[in-house]
Amino acid sequence: MSKVYFTDLRTSLKRNLFNKIEDLLNRTKIDTRIKKNDLTAIKLHFGEYGNTAYMRPVFLRIIVDKVKRAGGKPFLTDTNTLYTGSRSDSVSHLTTAIMNGFDYSCTGAPLIIADGLRGSGGGRIAIDGEALKEVHIAKEILDADSMIVVTHFKAHEITGFGGALKNVGMGCATREGKLIQHSTVAPKVNIANCKGCRFCLEYCPAQAIAMTEKKASINGGKCIGCGECILVCPHKAIEIQWNESPDIFQKKMVEYAFGALKGKEKRVVFLNFLMQISPACDCYPHSDTPIVRDIGILASTDPVAIDAASCDMVNSEASMPHSAIKTCLGAGEDKWHALFPRIDWSVQLSHGEKIGLGERAYTLVKI
Repeated sequence: MSKVYFTDLRTSLKRNLFNKIEDLLNRTKIDTRIKKNDLTAIKLHFGEYGNTAYMRPVFLRIIVDKVKRAGGKPFLTDTNTLYTGSRSDSVSHLTTAIMNGFDYSCTGAPLIIADGLRGSGGGRIAIDGEALKEVHIAKEILDADSMIVVTHFKAHEITGFGGALKNVGMGCATREGKLIQHSTVAPKVNIANCKGCRFCLEYCPAQAIAMTEKKASINGGKCIGCGECILVCPHKAIEIQWNESPDIFQKKMVEYAFGALKGKEKRVVFLNFLMQISPACDCYPHSDTPIVRDIGILASTDPVAIDAASCDMVNSEASMPHSAIKTCLGAGEDKWHALFPRIDWSVQLSHGEKIGLGERAYTLVKI
């Protein structure tokens, strides 16, 4: 069984959380996973502007310094979002990251958006998945020699929970890859919002958009699913059709994680922070009351095992009063099902194990 290392949040004058994070990294034998002069991607979520549950930037400094001592050259990274928001292009994304505290003076590492200015920079990786045969991964993730995946563990409205698998699977995909995971059809035009400005026509690489009665229309047969039109429309008239089933979405996401980690299987470390465990993704411009108490920090070299252990630890807790959870309040009850009863969150774990990403069975090592 894969080992998952865990520390609680108790500290003392002689041992603070920074010391504990370094101990966790040592247990994963990080020095054997990062080679001298490795360009090491520290993959995280910078948080939407207005959200306050994302990773604390001060924790990243400990990880950055550890990578440097191992001989690597660390950089903090994420990809642009599919939806329009404060992180939908690199300029806005970097501005948001700095406003949220992820600047060089705090973390000690530069910030690089992994999929380019508008989310189209990436490459195609062949896989032999159940749902997909190729995936579209951000260029700087592909080019990185090694990776540290740092995840704020929380609930998620499509996958039940958002852990290391989602951080890699969705978070390392290009805009085209994100759209493929979320939808099986082309974006649609909200006619009421369309002003007929023709701006989207200039940016469509497949010439799949035409004007009909002074309104844009998308030819689904020509659309290549890049999602460029969603971002560039100045009137927010082009929308994603969120039509993929939760089960298939999770399988696609996990297969994207497989593609993103391909070739780096022995060069990755995963950290899950079970703190401020919010009832929704950090992509929202707000963060609600945590659903359970702050639990601790986990580390592993197995993304399936660390997510399985994180789920078990959250479910072993009693729900916080006055949170979004109204049922399954007791210790040992399923918190993800309580929040999203129509989603089988275990699909991502079982599919990850099936395709060889890791093991659901784990040994928890408390340090």
